[in-house]
Amino acid sequence: MRVRVKYGWRAIEAAVDLAGLGRYLPRVERALGASYDRLRGETPTAVRPYVRLNREFSLRGGKRFRALLVLAGYHLASGRRPDPAVPAAAALEHFQSWMLVHDDIIDHAELRRGGPTVHREVAVLHARERGIGASEAYGVGVGITLGDLEEPFTLDALLAVRVPERRRLAALAEVVRMTRLTAYGQLLDLRNGALPPARVTERDVLEVHRLKSAVYTVVAPLRIGAVLAGASSRGLADLEAVATDLGIAFQLRDDVLGAGFDAAQIGKSANDLVEGKRTLLVVRAWTHGSAVERAAVERVLGRAAATGGEVERAREALRSSGALAYSERTIAKLTSRALGRLDRSRQIPARGKPLLREVADRLTRRSS
Repeated sequence: MRVRVKYGWRAIEAAVDLAGLGRYLPRVERALGASYDRLRGETPTAVRPYVRLNREFSLRGGKRFRALLVLAGYHLASGRRPDPAVPAAAALEHFQSWMLVHDDIIDHAELRRGGPTVHREVAVLHARERGIGASEAYGVGVGITLGDLEEPFTLDALLAVRVPERRRLAALAEVVRMTRLTAYGQLLDLRNGALPPARVTERDVLEVHRLKSAVYTVVAPLRIGAVLAGASSRGLADLEAVATDLGIAFQLRDDVLGAGFDAAQIGKSANDLVEGKRTLLVVRAWTHGSAVERAAVERVLGRAAATGGEVERAREALRSSGALAYSERTIAKLTSRALGRLDRSRQIPARGKPLLREVADRLTRRSS
């Protein structure tokens, strides 16, 4: 039975949960693979081995949560099965590959999704084939270019969505906004990493999380799905308010996991500490911790050679300074505010609210 609501979104036919949307992921995977295969004939023969690296990387795995949120946004705004949004879901996975390839170069990362990062794989191949020049530099150069190559795949997939043209144009505008804001966040993140911890504020950290993480992880995927379904501007505004708080909370949870807390249970290490990331944990410990606690954190911050004992003492400083507890309270506060906004919204249909509550739980209570 079809139930209509009074608000600015379309009719809702039936409640859908994340598990139901997950049944579409095999189709998203096939769309991803097909997008590379379709252009094989147009790709210069010498370039094809490089494109295969992108194909393998994109299909290697990942949670596909952004793809799920595109599908969720479409369903929330239309009440219908999100079949038309499958190409757009694949587009967000191309965008994710684009960001990850570049991020791994910036972070000097060796592994991603259970295998070598793209730039490292290229460097190894260059060395194996005894290419001219430094293998590391070659890997970085090719990696940057392969990351850039995901942009046209992103746009091409979005253009393949079979909806009225005005909706496709609105979705393209969302991608433009997402790309710009993500780049702003990345620039500010790099700026923060070049500053002494004492000069980075909590506001600085949360602004990076809003721009770099919340937008392309939660806000944009939901909005892209919703505009493809014809959502109203008021509905989009309410959705963005909820999604922004959840996206920031998601990144704060990632920071807690990245600092190695609960490492025995989930296999996380303290990568964020030795990489020198200016997280809320670090900034809070710096401003509210003792001299001893600050020294323990400083001893490992940005030091890849830090010992296991030094890292554990830094983690203990994050606990004893109250930084960990403060981060957890901030996550809880943002989540509560998001859910309060969701409950009060007269634009988001009632039948869609359980799905967004499930999204909130997945984002903020995850352990990996």
